Amino acid sequence: MTDHTSPDRGETPTERMDRNWEELLQELRVTQTGVQILAGFLLTLPFQQRFGTLDRLERGEYAGAVVCAVSATILLIAPVSSHRLLFRRHEKDVLVALASRLAKAGLAALAATIVLAVLLVFSLLVGQIAGLVAAGVAVLSFIGLWVMLPLSASRSAQRRRSSAPSQGA
Repeated sequence: MTDHTSPDRGETPTERMDRNWEELLQELRVTQTGVQILAGFLLTLPFQQRFGTLDRLERGEYAGAVVCAVSATILLIAPVSSHRLLFRRHEKDVLVALASRLAKAGLAALAATIVLAVLLVFSLLVGQIAGLVAAGVAVLSFIGLWVMLPLSASRSAQRRRSSAPSQGA
């Protein structure tokens, strides 16, 4: 494969893959610690005295949060394992694509963990209706800030670029 230079950044495809990998690792560093702390905290709750007073629904909410937290942890750490297995095989493009999918799935699992934790906490503190409302607000916040805002900003930037006068005219 020939490394042709990208006109956008003046980088070869190999340099672009290296940059993409580094950017992805930085994103994972931000999320991994938080999700591991959250998962660890959730795993300690059954050992608290009040845990025995949870009803069946609350235990289900808790179990769902734990499953999602463990899933998020696994998914967000999986790119490291993938890197180890693919290291020095000249498959950085495969690694970056796989790691990106794992990170997106890990972020979705993290969002689900937080929504379920919010549901459980508000249900315990204020009541089931308040828990459902708080969880709904959390879902809408994740959709708005993690999905709609970036996509909207991208569309706006594309519109600005396409409507800008060309430099060669």
